[in-house]
Amino acid sequence: MTPLDLPPHVAAVRRFNRFYTRRIGVLHRGLLRSNFSLTEVRVLYELAHREDPTAARLGRELGLDAGYLSRILAGFTRRRLITRAASAADGRQSLLRLTGKGRATFATLDVRSDEEVAAMLDSLSGENRGRLVEAMLTLERLLDGRPDPPVPYVIRPPRPGDMGWVVHRHGLLYAEEYGWDERFEALVASVVAEFVEHFDPKRDRCWIAERDGQNVGSVFLVKQSKQVAKLRLLLVEPEARGLGLGSHLVDECVSLARRVGYKKLTLWTNDVPHAARHIYERAGFRMVREERHHSFGRDLVGQTWDLDLSGPSSALGRTGP
Repeated sequence: MTPLDLPPHVAAVRRFNRFYTRRIGVLHRGLLRSNFSLTEVRVLYELAHREDPTAARLGRELGLDAGYLSRILAGFTRRRLITRAASAADGRQSLLRLTGKGRATFATLDVRSDEEVAAMLDSLSGENRGRLVEAMLTLERLLDGRPDPPVPYVIRPPRPGDMGWVVHRHGLLYAEEYGWDERFEALVASVVAEFVEHFDPKRDRCWIAERDGQNVGSVFLVKQSKQVAKLRLLLVEPEARGLGLGSHLVDECVSLARRVGYKKLTLWTNDVPHAARHIYERAGFRMVREERHHSFGRDLVGQTWDLDLSGPSSALGRTGP
């Protein structure tokens, strides 16, 4: 493409930028109905998702001028949103950490962001939501210079018919892979029905993974109490395994559980998926209970795994409901 070819493309990108910044409220005096600017909210996000970063590291990774970032951090200090501690490795550097007030402030902004995006997506059909997310992933990948993934997939909210698919595929796959009878499918159906009937949009969620127009995975986050959430019905179709899809689904679950303020994430599974033990351990889950039982036509060992959400972790794996 020559310079003469660029102006129409430049105009199109600038038109999209104007549209999207207006649509997500970046032009408002305060972002997300707050007194914070877009840059300030982004710095809060990085502080919430990094363990004791330095100002220099934040500046490099966000591409911010050191003086500008210093003024933002000074403002956070005055508001008692952050604390500073001298770095043991370099006394000239300070380690930054959100205070309790800072974490609470960010959590409020994070939930508002989820709510605003959910409201925007709610105006679209399920099919168009999937198209929008896929287009955004393509935009991110192209501008970041990353190659196309060998087998792309989309993580999206459920559409009509997806709950029936979750029940059907759990029943079929667990029968084929582990020899479980129809009572397991009945259990999954009861879990899905309870989720739909008692759905809390602020604290419950379902994600469906789709590839080439076909469902290939699912996971649910379900409220057990104000402090505890359950990870349920994680499934990855055989042809989609090995792509990191299970990790992505559980990361969504863990991330939302943290953002809405759950203190613990728990799951129940059985010992037959042997690789799961190592996956949960690496993700930070710890097995807290085992019990022998006879269910679904088989002698099994049930396992309860817990993840403490007060510290950083990532989640992977494939479980029962």
